[in-house]
Amino acid sequence: MRYVDLHVHSNASDGTLTPSQVVTLAARQNLSAIALTDHDTTAGLKEAKQAADNLEIELIPGIEFSCVYQGTEIHILGLFINENDPEFLLELQSLLDIRQKRNEEMLRRFQADGISITREDLQEGNPDTVITRAHFARILVKKGYASSLDQAFKRYLSYGGRYCIRKETVTPEHIMEILTKNHAFPSLAHIMQYKFSWAENEALIAYLKGLGLLGLEVYHSSHNQNQSLRLLELAKAYGLLPTGGSDFHGANKPDIQIGTGRGGLRLPESLLKDIRCVILK
Repeated sequence: MRYVDLHVHSNASDGTLTPSQVVTLAARQNLSAIALTDHDTTAGLKEAKQAADNLEIELIPGIEFSCVYQGTEIHILGLFINENDPEFLLELQSLLDIRQKRNEEMLRRFQADGISITREDLQEGNPDTVITRAHFARILVKKGYASSLDQAFKRYLSYGGRYCIRKETVTPEHIMEILTKNHAFPSLAHIMQYKFSWAENEALIAYLKGLGLLGLEVYHSSHNQNQSLRLLELAKAYGLLPTGGSDFHGANKPDIQIGTGRGGLRLPESLLKDIRCVILK
């Protein structure tokens, strides 16, 4: 049996490997398919597809969007996106502009306090990368302002803190509208990371289902077995298909391996087959 990974990142956003390196690594792990789901960007898809064409692996075009639900940032994956749709590209640019505005203010605040970080530092030789908090964390460690990525996030990059101002609010309604108009497959990502109660989890799932949600990321590196089983029950109760992925980021999350997460993740091809059936209806 071969397996899939439907949540991976490249250096087009906050991963450390290029899109082609991500695909090559996945092929070496004998995965039959991966979804490249970089944050708010499709910039890595062309390179990833070219790499996949030369290997025995399928590249599923994807994306990971951020939005705010009741004061908490949540993430929604779009699988099988049409990355060439003009309306989708316009929406994507608008979201990138919001992120860029936040990043510029973060840079200004760091520099005002004598913390020497530049845009060139954050880009690390890739001017097309979508800059995230992970980029800031890496440079803070590299320049000696923090001893570890974890310390960088806690000391400098907590949402709403001195340096990490919140982005202009993007609503789940807006993100779901973008994905449904694009005829993509929207799936709620890593719900356990939001620290909601189970009643709140169910309320969020019900709310997004009403907006057109089709999937729930049941299997993820941050979910234990009991949590995944409970999420699978919720997925069935709300008529959602289970999705899953490692959330691979390369060296930014060194304990997470592509295809296997922290060691126990195994996503059979049948999971992808079910999703494909919905997309092709």
